[in-house]
Amino acid sequence: MNTVDDKLKGRRVLIVDDDTRNTFALVSYLEEVGMKIYTAADGYQAIRLMEGGDIEIILMDMMMPEMDGYETIGRIRSDKSTGGIPIIAVTAKAMKGDREKCLEAGASEYVSKPLDLRELLEKMAAMLKPS
Repeated sequence: MNTVDDKLKGRRVLIVDDDTRNTFALVSYLEEVGMKIYTAADGYQAIRLMEGGDIEIILMDMMMPEMDGYETIGRIRSDKSTGGIPIIAVTAKAMKGDREKCLEAGASEYVSKPLDLRELLEKMAAMLKPS
């Protein structure tokens, strides 16, 4: 029987967040389950990293300077080589309508901060195709 952790081990995730504390916490947690982690501090870096073709799933902060998560998701979705990659929108703004706004922008799923890390892992595992 495959556990959630087993399904994520060795999988490649891109964390896009301008807050280094959030990135560090997520990296630490996802390394524990054996994921291969890439990080980007903004949408521009994220798009450059996507060109390598290694990314299997993305955790996207929605509130970033320069290019926010909404625009970044739009650009990722408009590229046929990256358009099908699952994207989980991560936001601190738990306002009414945020989930819908993120999904309309092209996110596959939505989670709000503070993160329930076990729930995040379960969502990630459910979205990834078997390797």
